[in-house]
Amino acid sequence: MRVHKRTIALCFYFGLLLLPIYWMLTMSLRTNADILGAFAIYPTHPTLANFVKIFTDESWYSGYLNSMIYVTENTLISLVTALPAAYAFSRFRFLGDKHVFFWLLTNRMAPAAVFLLPYFQLYSTLQMIDTHIAVALAHCLFNVPLAVWILEGFMSGVPREIDETAFIDGYSFPRFFTTIFVPLIRSGVGVTAFFCFMFSWVELLFARTLTVTKAKPIVATMTRTISATGLDWGLMAAAGILCILPGALVIWFVRNHMAKGFALGRV
Repeated sequence: MRVHKRTIALCFYFGLLLLPIYWMLTMSLRTNADILGAFAIYPTHPTLANFVKIFTDESWYSGYLNSMIYVTENTLISLVTALPAAYAFSRFRFLGDKHVFFWLLTNRMAPAAVFLLPYFQLYSTLQMIDTHIAVALAHCLFNVPLAVWILEGFMSGVPREIDETAFIDGYSFPRFFTTIFVPLIRSGVGVTAFFCFMFSWVELLFARTLTVTKAKPIVATMTRTISATGLDWGLMAAAGILCILPGALVIWFVRNHMAKGFALGRV
């Protein structure tokens, strides 16, 4: 009886979690007039017009492409930068190491608005406004400290004897790091990549301020649904569904690494 109650409670809990997604899906399959005209639990006359508009209107699908480009760039840059930094913090002791580590975390804690004006002035001077790399580098301010913090926890769990044995066997550091050490912490790399991807994907302030037209992300394009006639609810819901899909796909591909990461790492 206890298991039965627990199952009912879990089903109710997950039902509440999925309810907003289901409601957004039903709205995406209805016209704006239908949404505002009558309340309905499910679409009586479903239509794919909202999705068709997104995939046929250049300003919409280019927003998705722009978001995917700078998010992927940021994830790769954050991992390449954080891996050697985390290794240094986990294996070596140097003057001020704890203070530097804490300083990295304070960058992650600070509001994005604090750094917005310096970044805007710097990129304006370098003529990098409205480029993908500008947003990708700006997001590194928050993702690199997070990546270093997560990876350092995984690396500290790897015995130092592995490093010493590899160096005795004649391995150079780049060869040892890429062929032996990184595969040992692939779960941590998967978890780190997931968090970097998601934080960059949902970030709005930098992405909207540092872009104009060429690199405009989908989060900024969604504001075009507001007009003098009101908000296009169906189109907004369809865009929201498509914004959820990349995160769901990333979770699917790194799900095994995430399970190990949450169990073994400092996540």
